[in-house]
Amino acid sequence: MMKNYYSQNLNAKRLYEVYQTRCPEVKAYLESEISFVRDRLRGTEYVLELGAGYGRIMKELAPFCSFIYGIEISEDNAIFGQEYLQGISNAFMVIMDAHSIKPDAFDAGFNTVLCMQNALSSMKVEPFSYVKKIMSMLCPGGKAFISTYSPLFWPHRLAWFQEQVEKGLLGEIDTELTKDGTIVCKDGFKSTSHSPEQLSEIGIASGYPYEVQEVDGSCVFLVITKEQ
Repeated sequence: MMKNYYSQNLNAKRLYEVYQTRCPEVKAYLESEISFVRDRLRGTEYVLELGAGYGRIMKELAPFCSFIYGIEISEDNAIFGQEYLQGISNAFMVIMDAHSIKPDAFDAGFNTVLCMQNALSSMKVEPFSYVKKIMSMLCPGGKAFISTYSPLFWPHRLAWFQEQVEKGLLGEIDTELTKDGTIVCKDGFKSTSHSPEQLSEIGIASGYPYEVQEVDGSCVFLVITKEQ
């Protein structure tokens, strides 16, 4: 498989096309994921999104926070994202590898760190150590929001990926290997996800208070709070 499928193949306008879905269940899932975070912002937060793509989530959340940074490994995504976010003065896209980000990469600490749209799996990181890195970037009292797919969403997720195949964005799905929350395509693409139980294990290992919450039968959030 490619080192980073998203940065090398599924990026910029092609990634944008992924989210121009005809599936009503997928549209509802995408809105549920964003609204879960949006409803928990007070408008004063400094927000960081890891693996921000072209800024889809940033654009939706910018009106509800003080400012939002998005880091993205793909230069094509970042350039496309700058155009996509044009006119939004509190949204900033930065080209940076989320794998190697350090706590002192930014001048200010963050009240909120986002790792959404199954990014903890998509970035192919070791989750336990990476979540500790996420927590180190939060100010005391800050929260990390980590989301993935609900097991209940599996048939709709599969239909969404099949739609992407039909658009020519992904290779043919390997039906023999695609199961148990993992989608495998014959061009080398592989999408895994964390179960609610695995998210709980990650929350426990963080050493901070956490909760795991399923939203609308579509996504699951791990929310970790950095104590004051």
